[in-house]
Amino acid sequence: MLNVLLVTFPFFALVLAGYVAARRKMLPLEAIPGLNGFVLFFALPCMLFRFGSTTPIAQLLDASVFGVYLLCGLVMVAVTLAVTLNDRIRWNDGAMGALVAAFPNAGFMGVPLLAALLGPNAVATVMAAILVDMVLTSSLCIALSRLDGAQGQGVSAMLDAGRKALTGVLTNPMAWSILLGAVASAVQFRFPVPVEKTVWLLADAASPVALFTIGAVLARSQMQANHPMPLSDYVPVALMKLFLHPLLVLGVGLGAMQLGVPLQPAALTVLVLIACLPSASNVSLLAERFGADNGRIARIILVSTAASFLSFSAAVNLLT
Repeated sequence: MLNVLLVTFPFFALVLAGYVAARRKMLPLEAIPGLNGFVLFFALPCMLFRFGSTTPIAQLLDASVFGVYLLCGLVMVAVTLAVTLNDRIRWNDGAMGALVAAFPNAGFMGVPLLAALLGPNAVATVMAAILVDMVLTSSLCIALSRLDGAQGQGVSAMLDAGRKALTGVLTNPMAWSILLGAVASAVQFRFPVPVEKTVWLLADAASPVALFTIGAVLARSQMQANHPMPLSDYVPVALMKLFLHPLLVLGVGLGAMQLGVPLQPAALTVLVLIACLPSASNVSLLAERFGADNGRIARIILVSTAASFLSFSAAVNLLT
């Protein structure tokens, strides 16, 4: 366990550093969107492209990984909605809560952390999970979040929701960087040396800046979400993310292997550890954009991130 903590501690320490910097106003809140933009549009796409272009295409296109992870994501969305929908939490808030329960922070945190723990071979599975979450799970939850306004509007409201979800997917640079990396791997494309060194330099900046930015975003969300809220509105969802999600992935994965699905044990281990990660911080941005209760979403992300330092480390110790 101590050896695992020695690896995971620096990653969570950087998140804490970003949180403290924003809370103590050493980092102005106005600077956080700039950090987020640097990570989202420059550093992280370069890192994902580098991993994608240097990973065999067969590892990136593992149908068993896609299938198992997608099924678990759909179950998590359904279960979370069934548990949380009530007179106060309607479809918009419920769908964003379901997304934050099913969407781990695999991009900003999972890629560098699992690469450090398990080696670069684990990254192909992480990128497959990122594609499922960004393209399918997010689109489904965005569409479900529009059901509150669909009453009396019928098909047009649902089509509008689908359009917004598709726009979000097509404008997300992380998805494109993974796909372009896969194409580069398939055709064995390499940039000219000066360009490649520039891309690799940006890729090296992704991990520390992304982790620091997570902490700053969490601090900003907490500072702006100052209205009171019962613990029952957000703590159960955070616990579902940290415990139910990985147990579900483990159970479905083992069941699939028993049925003859060619899912490799190493890939299943990575999928379970992905599910052990805290909720993705960018769901807070989606909640704000679609008018959901961002205070609730921010609390879920904050609780899951704080608790995952021990829960994720314990999972790594058990599974590796």
